[in-house]
Amino acid sequence: MAQPEGTLIYAMVARGTVVVAEHTSYTGNFRDIAAQCLHRLPAGNNRFTYTCDGHTFNFLVHDGYAYCVVATESAGRQIPLAFLEMIKEDFNKRYAGGKAATATANSLSRDFGPRLREQMQYCTDHPEEVSRLSKVKAQVSEVKGIMMENIEKVIDRGQQIDGLVSRTEQLHDQASDFRQQGTRVRRKMWLQNMKMKLIVLGIIIALILIIVLSICHGLCK
Repeated sequence: MAQPEGTLIYAMVARGTVVVAEHTSYTGNFRDIAAQCLHRLPAGNNRFTYTCDGHTFNFLVHDGYAYCVVATESAGRQIPLAFLEMIKEDFNKRYAGGKAATATANSLSRDFGPRLREQMQYCTDHPEEVSRLSKVKAQVSEVKGIMMENIEKVIDRGQQIDGLVSRTEQLHDQASDFRQQGTRVRRKMWLQNMKMKLIVLGIIIALILIIVLSICHGLCK
């Protein structure tokens, strides 16, 4: 069957390298090529696009699942990637924590295949709307990222302020302890000083008495 320009021609969802759901309305070797690409995908969440024989093989890998759509090169990249995001959301809503984790090869094609067909047709028939939606989602994601970064900065700044407050309180406590110690030292020094003065005064009085008594004793003779 001939493939019109800007067409999505094959879509599938795989857990690891096991294709659990797929759909196409065309004939060709794109299913085999997609399977070969699936086995060569790097680990980790990411997006990948391979080009072969006038077609793009677009992959979105997320949390152990690979979402793939094959499109004619004239479809560009934005529409296929927007389709993959839509399929990922639909698949997760329908099968999150369910039978997708244990599904065998193509066991979900009967259930999820019609949804793949509907979304492929929608993206093919409404490329401008899908493109605008994709741009809006990208902007929302960017704003969300900026907001999260700002929140992290505020939290980090708050932690720094908390640290400064804590250190200020520690310095205040240390200053209070220092003042208390200074008061005790001054009081102790004052007592010692008074004791020395009393001792010196006692010695002076004793000397005066001795002198007075000596003089009185001499006059009595």
